[in-house]
Amino acid sequence: MRYFLVAGEASGDLHGASLMRELKTIDANAEFCFLGGDLMRKEGGTLVQHYKNMAFMGIVNVILNLKKIAKNFELCTKAIRQFSPDVVILIDYPGFNLKVAKYVKTTLNTPVYYYIAPKLWAWKEYRIKTIKRYVDKMFVIFPFETDYFATLGYKVDYVGNPTAETIDKFLKRSDEANLTPPVSTNKPIIALLSGSRRQEVAKCLPIMAKMAAYFPDYKFVVAAAPNIERDFYNKLLTADIEVVYDNTYNVLIQAEAAIVNSGTATLETALLGTPQVVVYHVVGGLIVPLLRKILIKIPFVSLVNLIACKEAVKELITPNFTEKKLRDELAKIIENPHKIDEIKKDYSQIRKKLGVESASNNTASMIYKSLNNKKG
Repeated sequence: MRYFLVAGEASGDLHGASLMRELKTIDANAEFCFLGGDLMRKEGGTLVQHYKNMAFMGIVNVILNLKKIAKNFELCTKAIRQFSPDVVILIDYPGFNLKVAKYVKTTLNTPVYYYIAPKLWAWKEYRIKTIKRYVDKMFVIFPFETDYFATLGYKVDYVGNPTAETIDKFLKRSDEANLTPPVSTNKPIIALLSGSRRQEVAKCLPIMAKMAAYFPDYKFVVAAAPNIERDFYNKLLTADIEVVYDNTYNVLIQAEAAIVNSGTATLETALLGTPQVVVYHVVGGLIVPLLRKILIKIPFVSLVNLIACKEAVKELITPNFTEKKLRDELAKIIENPHKIDEIKKDYSQIRKKLGVESASNNTASMIYKSLNNKKG
């Protein structure tokens, strides 16, 4: 069968590649065309646009790049028409992907499946109308999402969590390989994960980096995003902070603690067992708390706390994301073994909640079976 996939970010590239790999195992005649990244390209098929040219964050940045976004949409829809797929598979990235879903269903009437659902439980619940109208099937990766979407009158399938699956495989390989630590130092390490988009890195990393002056007995290491060049990081770093590429999981394993920009990285950090402080910069300063009360429906921003249903790790969100508060929260972790034990106990419960399902395999199987049923 012919599969067209759309992934607009680094995490989508990772999950898209895993899904493609499983589809090839199930479907010997699988053909792919996609918007994604290097990992998906390694699985074969035609890359239409790289996610590096698609990741625009924040209202202002989106407005400034409307022409580029429109061009990407034109490239995507043209490629779908030319490829004539049996199904279009959308991976997260809802602002763009829901427009693709509408186009595909109204213009081509091709099946549209969604892998990794938009986070309607956080905000923009009104998008459920678009999903009901234009998305045939949705595969979700958090256990609580099945009940949530059921309350909205939309059936979804929980397939397991791909991040948990990826971490489990990595830990198994690491145990077998007995790898050398990625950072050579006599000091304990604190990892800095500042995000995968330039805008968020530019806002978060300078404050993160200031922690090196307060904790001179520690080595601070930036786990770099693959799509951001070293010079960009170096311009933001004034202290003796090392930048490491393509080794994030090993850096986290070696680290005593981490400061993590909210996103999938918070869950990865938890599943690897590293205590963390979660940070998040939002444009708006002092009015952010008011906007959160009006617009955001959930008590936490990090996946760790959402899955735990409690504050397992501290979250510092604008305007609380300050140099002083970050210093204080980091100190609470690295100076208090009891606090570390509490965090790791919560991490253990989170892992149990996610289960042991193979998300990519389950999703691929469900997609292939559903398409065969439609043809039959």
